[in-house]
Amino acid sequence: MTERRRLGPVTYREADQDYFDKRRLRRHAGVWSLWALGVAAVISGDFFGWNFGLAYGFGGLLVATLVITVMYYGLCFSIAEMSPALPHTGGAYSFARSAMGPWGGFATGVAETIEYVVTPAVVVVGIGGYMNAISDDLFGFTLSQPVWWLIFYAIFVGLNFVGVVASFRFTVLICFLSLAILAVFFIGAIPKFDLNRWAIDTNGGHWFIDGVSGVFYALPFAIWFYLAIEELPLAAEESADPKRDIPRGTVWGLNTLVVTGFLVLFLNSGIHPGAKAIGESSEPLLDGLKTVFGSGTSASLLGLVAVAGLVASFHTIIFAYGRNIFSLSRAGYYPHPLSVTHGTRQTPHVALILGAVLGWIAAYVIYKNGTSKVGASLLYMAVFGAVISYFMQCTSFIMLRRRLPQIARPYRSPVGVGGAAVAGVIALCSLGAILYNDDYRPGVYGVAIVYLVALLYFALAGRHRLVLSPEEEFAMTAGEHGHPEAEGYGRTSVGGLAEPDEAPVAPEPPPTPETA
Repeated sequence: MTERRRLGPVTYREADQDYFDKRRLRRHAGVWSLWALGVAAVISGDFFGWNFGLAYGFGGLLVATLVITVMYYGLCFSIAEMSPALPHTGGAYSFARSAMGPWGGFATGVAETIEYVVTPAVVVVGIGGYMNAISDDLFGFTLSQPVWWLIFYAIFVGLNFVGVVASFRFTVLICFLSLAILAVFFIGAIPKFDLNRWAIDTNGGHWFIDGVSGVFYALPFAIWFYLAIEELPLAAEESADPKRDIPRGTVWGLNTLVVTGFLVLFLNSGIHPGAKAIGESSEPLLDGLKTVFGSGTSASLLGLVAVAGLVASFHTIIFAYGRNIFSLSRAGYYPHPLSVTHGTRQTPHVALILGAVLGWIAAYVIYKNGTSKVGASLLYMAVFGAVISYFMQCTSFIMLRRRLPQIARPYRSPVGVGGAAVAGVIALCSLGAILYNDDYRPGVYGVAIVYLVALLYFALAGRHRLVLSPEEEFAMTAGEHGHPEAEGYGRTSVGGLAEPDEAPVAPEPPPTPETA
């Protein structure tokens, strides 16, 4: 790298070609792969996690889900516009960096790191619950939960390491398998559906528990129906045509999830054993399958297939945290070695392993503290990072519309600034719900401390170790440069840093009254 150059509150180095050669990704994904990535990332929310919101009544969770659906449409339309306009692996960090500067980019990127590192931990807890129920029914044995978690982390970090082609092919396969098992459940549950009997009467005949405050508390669990659909921009540098395919994949994926989410909410709550029991279950869809097909081998085998839904999200969000950590490290916000990719497979293996270790530790710490609802506690921690990221992305959308109106926008959000503003307000309300709920506050305090420590690191050291990655160059040239598809990597057109052997270009003096 060249010598350091101070630019405002941060210090940059221009990386040489060798730096980027060690940090290459491979383009492969088409629109269906991206659609599958978005759907698969979220589909576990239909199998586990959402049900804890039934503690506040079916009506409370239903209203919360309607509100959160509005938020996600505003968010996803905004992302669908920003991603092809800023086609970098950085995703949310890239948007905020161009809109709000290095501090905004880092604050958004760290929030997304928390979301994507903790979310697989939530999912793997669900996998452990399903696997113990199934293995006990079929084979008469169980394993310690942390052992199940370790097994699945090892398998799917390994699959993500193999390469983007294998990863996306598996994503498409597991996505369709997950949707198929949901379809089987929907068809079987409809004849047994009795909303009033099973969803309302089991909670004392009340639609709502705790009234409006119950709706407020249920918001984080409603988010679980959609959390991680926003990860598609992280695949921008692995997409064959990000300008066309990422907007389509994002919107089509969200539409798919709206349909499956509301069907699960109604049908899984509206059959035996009822909303109260489902709300406390570690394997709610398996309980629903047992109602449809009866207990025993057939239901357990279907439950084994149902694990595919959890595996789908587990696999694809491992992909997401790998790319998130990779992009922030490539730009120097995180230590540079975290962005090194494997020489032949071109996957960010260091970032993949680090995220798995941190996720497993987070789950284990809560598990060892004796908390009965490990999954729910982790869910709140993941949503904490998510809603901060959502608010920052919605703010970025509004600011980019005003500050960079000239950049090419292949897709335009149909709800515009108003839709982004509404989504941002709902995200802030969801953050309030997380902080206000005593039941899960200790875990939220834990990730809040991690978030503040990360910001402190950036203030003291990280801001002086930045690299002119594509995201940074795009931000510093107001979108004129920093396009990976057109310009590749290893060169920069930022004034004063264009060539290592040239002196920085002095800015022109401001006009005087005579020359103005």
